[in-house]
Amino acid sequence: TMTARISKHGLPSAALALAICLSACATKSGQNRSKQQDAAHDRAASENVADQNVPAVDDTNRHKMDGTEIFERYNSAVFMVYTSDGVNGFQGSGFFINGEGLAVSNFHVFAGTGQGLEQIKLAKNDNVYKVEEVIHCDEENDFILFRVNVKGNKYIPIAKDKPKVGATVYAIGSPRGWENTLSDGKVSQWRDNARTLMQTSVQIDHGSSGGALINEYGEVVGITSGTLEDGSQANLNYAWSIDVVKPYLGQ
Repeated sequence: TMTARISKHGLPSAALALAICLSACATKSGQNRSKQQDAAHDRAASENVADQNVPAVDDTNRHKMDGTEIFERYNSAVFMVYTSDGVNGFQGSGFFINGEGLAVSNFHVFAGTGQGLEQIKLAKNDNVYKVEEVIHCDEENDFILFRVNVKGNKYIPIAKDKPKVGATVYAIGSPRGWENTLSDGKVSQWRDNARTLMQTSVQIDHGSSGGALINEYGEVVGITSGTLEDGSQANLNYAWSIDVVKPYLGQ
C-alpha cells in the first residue's frame, strides 16, 4: 500500500491509493464538471436514495430538533475509526446510514491502509468491528461507502435536499480522539459549481474527518472533512454533501 499524503487543506493528493478498495475504486480525473454531468449526478442521486435498503425520510414525522435531541438520537450512529498502514496508526470518524451496517466515512481516513487492520468502535461499546465489504470509494469527493459487520445498529436518515446557506447544522465526530463530540454552526457557502463542497462554521478538527453533518431535522446532509490550517481564525471548515454518495446506494 501507499502511505496517504494529505495536503495542507486536508484534501487527498492525486497519488493516493486505497488498498481496501482495490478494483472497487472508481478512477475520476479533474475537478471541472459540465452542467450536463452535474444534472446527471443530481438525477442519479434522487433516483437512488431509496435503494440499498436506505430508509427514506419520513416527512410526516419531520420536525426541528435542538442539539440535545439530535445528539441523544444519533450519537450511537456515529463511530470512531482506527486505521493502520502496518506501521503507523490513524484515527477518524464514520457513521451509519441504515440499520444493517451500511456506513460512510472519508476516503482519506482509509487511504494507504490495509483491510483487516482497521478498528471500528461505537461509543459506550467495547466491541470492535471490521469492514465487511467496500461498496464504493471516491478520491475526488473524498468518501468511502462500506458495510460493517454489525446488524441492528442506530443510523442517520439521509436528507433529500441540500441545506441552504445560513442553515443550522450539527456535527458529531471524534476530534483528536475525543469520542462523540457535538459541535454546531451554519452553512457558510457552497464552494463548487456542482454544490458538493460545503463551507461551514462548524468546528472540525483532526479525527473529525468522516463524521456526520446533520440538519435541524435530524437528517445527514454532509460528511465532515477538514479545515483550512493557514492561521486564519475565520472558521473555514468544509464538508462534502451527502449527495455524492447517493448515486452508489443502488449498487
